[in-house]
Amino acid sequence: MPVRISGQTKLWQRYDIQTRLRIWAGWLGGTIVTLICWNVISGATRWEFVADALQQLGIFLQRMFPPDWSYAGQLWQPLWDTVNIATLGTLLAIVLAFPLSFLAARNTTPHPLIRYLALLIIVVSRSVNSLIWALIIVAITGPGTLAGIIAIGLRSIGFIGKLAYESIEETSREPVEAITATGASPLQVLSYSILPQVMPSFAGISVFRWDINIREATVLGLVGAGGIGLNLNSAVNLLRWDQAAMIFVAIFGLVLISEWISAKVRKAII
Repeated sequence: MPVRISGQTKLWQRYDIQTRLRIWAGWLGGTIVTLICWNVISGATRWEFVADALQQLGIFLQRMFPPDWSYAGQLWQPLWDTVNIATLGTLLAIVLAFPLSFLAARNTTPHPLIRYLALLIIVVSRSVNSLIWALIIVAITGPGTLAGIIAIGLRSIGFIGKLAYESIEETSREPVEAITATGASPLQVLSYSILPQVMPSFAGISVFRWDINIREATVLGLVGAGGIGLNLNSAVNLLRWDQAAMIFVAIFGLVLISEWISAKVRKAII
């Protein structure tokens, strides 16, 4: 865009030459990395199987439809187990993540070393997928819903803890300073100035995580951690694709209901 300054016409540009060169260098580096990754993926892909993927998809759909509606009566208990796994796992995570979030927040931690330890726990929890946690717990406690509950809980600690401690760090300083000026103890400052600010956010995070855990709990049965995933694994192993289709329909319905409940609760809280 031409701009006239002191009788001289100058061309205004958003970026200078160095910035433009850095942007182009970034795009070039990203393109090179993408091509390298694609080359690695291509070398590990059997393209002859990919070529007839649409044909195989058509065969699967023919085997899956119509779903075995008579099998729906056997899915109520697995669905209930799935809801229990998600709910109890979320409650376990809430109990552990609530104090952990205060230890991880800069403005509430008692010591920097304790904060680093709390952050380490949060990172480890978030770094390991719930299926991996389920595999480990099943190897320790054996298969069943207990393994699923513990796996969901361990996975959710990092999610709830991270969002909660960030919310604690973003609390307003004015209420804290006002209560501190009255001579209140650190525990009273925490109870009457920080907790009222973070509790709505913490409740919303917990409900949102429960909604996510409903989805994750549906597949934990694939590794023996209970829930409707056990039925799905059995149907696939027995090549009962009509039963697998019925299970997919049930899972879809369960997810829709959990999404509706989660939205209503979060709207009421926030």
